[in-house]
Amino acid sequence: MKLGWDLRTGLERKLTSWKSPDDPSAGDFSWGLMLHNYPEFYLMIGTHKYYRTGPWNGLHFSGSSNRTLNPLYEFKYVTTNDLIYASNKVEMFYSFSLKNSSIVMIVNINETLSQIQTQVWSEDGQIWVIYETTPGDYCDVYAVCGAYANCRITDAPACNCLEGFKPKSPQEWIPSMDWSQGCVRPKPLSCEEIDYMDHFVKYVGLKVPDTTYTWLDENINLEECRIKCFNNCSCMAFSNSDIRGGGSGCVLWFGDLIDIRQYPTGEQDLYIRMPAMESINQQEHGHNSVKIIIATTIAGISGILSFCIFVIYRVRRSIADKFKTKENIERQLKDLDLPLFDLLTITTATYNFSSNSKIGHGAFGPVYKGKLADGQEIAVKRLSSSSGQGITEFVTEVKLIAKLQHRNLVKLLGFCIKRQEKILVYEYMVNGSLDSFIFDKIKGKFLDWPRRFHIIFGIARGLLYLHQDSRLRIIHRDLKASNVLLDEKLNPKISDFGMARAFGGDQTEGNTNRVVGTYGYMAPEYAVDGLFSIKSDVFSFGIMLLEIICGNKNRALCHGNQTLNLVGYAWTLWKEQNVLLLIDSSIKDSCVIPEVLRCIHVSLLCVQQYPEDRPSMTFVIQMLGSETELMEPKEPGFFPRRISDEGNLSTIPNHMSSNEELTITSLNGR
Repeated sequence: MKLGWDLRTGLERKLTSWKSPDDPSAGDFSWGLMLHNYPEFYLMIGTHKYYRTGPWNGLHFSGSSNRTLNPLYEFKYVTTNDLIYASNKVEMFYSFSLKNSSIVMIVNINETLSQIQTQVWSEDGQIWVIYETTPGDYCDVYAVCGAYANCRITDAPACNCLEGFKPKSPQEWIPSMDWSQGCVRPKPLSCEEIDYMDHFVKYVGLKVPDTTYTWLDENINLEECRIKCFNNCSCMAFSNSDIRGGGSGCVLWFGDLIDIRQYPTGEQDLYIRMPAMESINQQEHGHNSVKIIIATTIAGISGILSFCIFVIYRVRRSIADKFKTKENIERQLKDLDLPLFDLLTITTATYNFSSNSKIGHGAFGPVYKGKLADGQEIAVKRLSSSSGQGITEFVTEVKLIAKLQHRNLVKLLGFCIKRQEKILVYEYMVNGSLDSFIFDKIKGKFLDWPRRFHIIFGIARGLLYLHQDSRLRIIHRDLKASNVLLDEKLNPKISDFGMARAFGGDQTEGNTNRVVGTYGYMAPEYAVDGLFSIKSDVFSFGIMLLEIICGNKNRALCHGNQTLNLVGYAWTLWKEQNVLLLIDSSIKDSCVIPEVLRCIHVSLLCVQQYPEDRPSMTFVIQMLGSETELMEPKEPGFFPRRISDEGNLSTIPNHMSSNEELTITSLNGR
């Protein structure tokens, strides 16, 4: 199988998506080779670039995130020349061959998920399983960070200017998390000025920039390449075109350098043109040396005085701002009829926030158990100054939860503001969080099916109150098992409203550039586009419902030759009409099969791909409590996980790898 061009006949071999799973006519997505001087493959949406592989550098594609050998196939990039005119290319293509001929593999474009999917046929399950998806992550999206910016998937924010560059629009860069305008050099290039000569800075481990405007010579070395770029003022960067054997060939880039990302390691070094440091012509300025020394001395003294005045001003301003901030918070919260605790009372109750008093740690700081002087037990949430939850989130949480009165919502007892401390005081839940039970094989046995069914109903009633029955319509945005607490009678109480949003009137949805929540529980429209609604909470409830039944986290499941999240595994079993395999072994002896099947059915309705297909919490409660026939669920909104390269995958559902939750507090949705 080939993807590429036969230049003798003009034949292009490329992939084109279907319009939909039910409509095989040509869709908007296509995957093919662009015949630049330094060719590379692109995933296109119409005429717009969505993802690119990076050019072939002799060993792999520069933009490939998976550069290690895999157990299923090997690939190669082939160019053949005319036998008479060696400089004329006659064929350029990419191909792969299976290492095991008994394996059946297909590659297609899934327009619904905007992905290229490599799938392997599973004889055991008689289904196609996902082996690899492209794009693989946020940084794979074309030009997400703009020109001269580097995308690091492990950083927050992911986009940063390359060293030596600065944001083109600083006002857009941090506050709004809009990186599309990219970065620029702090001073212009000086190629043609005799006194100031540009130089090149070496960058390692990069996916090299878009090759649309490049020049290629496969027969010269790196030093000759540098000279060619240096002598052309339009040349912005250069590199070896082939990194094998120490490197050979030359490629030059012209125009802005776009779509760069960072990898931990990389063999294809990129040399980017930078303006020279200004030098002083000693002969021209020698006669004025005395004047320069005097001027420098005066400027230095003036600078020191200015700095001292500035420091004094900032210190006084900072002190004033602290008093103003504290007064502002107290003014906003004074009408809530909520106790303001003294810091000494809190530190005494928690033994000065000792490690022995610590009972948990959330996204915004640690939680401690405390006891007041009258013997009342409390839970103290101490917001970390570096947590990301600032004054706005603090005031939001206090205002929201102080007005909420429901047996399935945790009760806020008061708050404390002192110096840098922002503290919330809650009623203490003796049994801790729900996740400490359902994900623990020992403690999970204390939650038999009747108790779990009771907990499911309690969470649903609490969520219905937030969405419909409270004075404000509230979207939680971070509903998960660790944010559901259990009292002494194992009644569930929804907690942690720092990320919640309140609406008035009939408003039920909104959008944001600051996506907050936890991977594994976030609805796809929220995680990708920043669109949230009561239906995104319903999606999170559906995830949690599955976890309560299965006793496993959504983000950690291996099944056969396929690595799926829990939703994907549940959907597979649903289509196979074998969902009873999902039931946690801890509740098999106590479960009521019709109730469990109904709960699984409702959970799959809650996690459907599109918000309009999901039920409201009103209907969720009706479906859980009745025996009426339920509609058939549509495909869920989830992204399958990649298969393990090592191939050591367990086929037992309850043998799942452990993945910690990743809470996202600032992510620009695309």
